[in-house]
Formats: sequence, C-alpha cells, structure tokens
Amino acid sequence: MGTLFIIGTPIGNLGDLSPRAAELLRTVDLLVAEDTRVTRKLLNHLDATTPCISYHEHSNPAQLERVLDALESGKVAQVTDAGSPTVSDPGASLVEAAVSRGHDVVAVPGPSAITTAISISGMPGDRFSFLGFLPRKSTERRSVLSDAAYETGTLIAFETPQRVLAALEDIESVLGARRIAVCREMTKLHEEVFRGTASEASQYFSSGRIRGEFVLVIEGALEQTIEISDETIIESIANFSNVLSGRSLVEAVVEATGAPRRRVYRLVTSSQADKAAGS
Repeated sequence: MGTLFIIGTPIGNLGDLSPRAAELLRTVDLLVAEDTRVTRKLLNHLDATTPCISYHEHSNPAQLERVLDALESGKVAQVTDAGSPTVSDPGASLVEAAVSRGHDVVAVPGPSAITTAISISGMPGDRFSFLGFLPRKSTERRSVLSDAAYETGTLIAFETPQRVLAALEDIESVLGARRIAVCREMTKLHEEVFRGTASEASQYFSSGRIRGEFVLVIEGALEQTIEISDETIIESIANFSNVLSGRSLVEAVVEATGAPRRRVYRLVTSSQADKAAGS
C-alpha cells in the first residue's frame, strides 16, 4: 500500500513553505494538483521536477483511478493552489477513496487562510464557524448568513473581489452592525486588514479597484440576540414608532435590542401592516 500526503502550501508568501513540505514535493513519485500551472510555479521555485497531474472537482473518474493506481506503487502528494487541500478546495473525494483502498493518508500541515485571518482579526478564536465561499446569488448568500445569525462564535467566510461588495451589503443587511475584519491578500506584498462594520468596509473598498482574495471575519451574535423574544422587539418598535419611522426606526430598534436587522425589519413591517389593518 502507498501513502498519500496532504500538503499545505503557502497562501501568498513562498517563504512560508515548511522544509518538510518542500522535501516531499521534491521526492514523491507523483504530485496531484488543483491547477498544475499554479503548482508548477511552486515546483520551479524548489527546482523540483516531480511529475504533476491535475485533480479537481470536475475531474472524471478515470483521473481518480490514475491517482489510486499510482498509490499502489509509490508515494503521492496532493496540493491545492494555496493553503490546505480539502478546506473549501477539492480533495476530500481523493482522501476518501485512498482510505477505502487501504492506503495511508498523512497530513503535512501548512498555512491556512482561516487561522491566519482569525489570528490578526482581533476577534475571539476559541470558537468559530467556517462558512466557506459565500454563495454567488444574493438570495442564497442571505440564507446562509441568516442560518448563521445566532451563532455566538466568530464567523469566517471566503469571498472574491468580484463579489465582496455585494457580500458586505448582505452581511450588513442580515447581521447588522457587527464588527468585521476584512483581510485581503494575506502574507502578500499588498496585505491589508480593514476593521470596522460591514457598511464601513463597503465604503472603504468601493473607493478604489478591488484586487486579491478576501477572508471575512465577522463578530458572533451576542447572547441577548438569541434570548430576545419577538414580543420584546415589538415593544421596542412601539416605543420608537412615535418619533421614528422607516429605516431610522429599524436602526433604533436594532441598536436597542441587538436583534438582527432582517428580523427587526420583518417585525416592523408586520406591525405597520397590523396597524394599518386596524385603522
């Protein structure tokens, strides 16, 4: 039986590659990559000539069998374009198949965008939920955020430069004015971290051309967000509705109760409809 090494690779700075990982990348019999063009740059940096083939979520079954056949006679390593394979990247199916065939699977830890981002975010890292890449469509993205709205642990999500502004808008709408750390191009030359609210981050990043990959670290829900009842929110709406209306009313109730903006908006709309029906 062979050994499949799951190797973490740098998320930006090539100096973060461990000596153990570098040695294996040079000496394994076959390297399985998400994108061979990306991995070839890493191999060139190491002066390595290791044979390299692609394996990703769209690969056909024959490619999987090719990798498994190689495992029968030697050592194989899997890498993704950056970071750890199988974490929001292809590879889990290969690990599952290798284990089912009786092969050893060994992790060679390396950089992770998740732990890197949370370590510099200024938010608690003792408990967090990883949401992966947020969905492309706003309705699906809001649904994911709504499902995570009551999580008291820190939330972490990946986002692309093309969708980050839309994602920030949905985060503000669904989760309210929570703290957020927007980490861009981590470990690279133009690394930056913006800390504030989603609304403030949106204003900041909309002022110029958006480049690079993003990791969003979002403050978890307050305990009171979970415990607060609809009746308490409706009472707060009644208190403020004498002097406020529309968005100002929603903002005031969100601030007073700590409830998610989407939930408050729904109850404001419902209360106004009931009031109109009774007049």
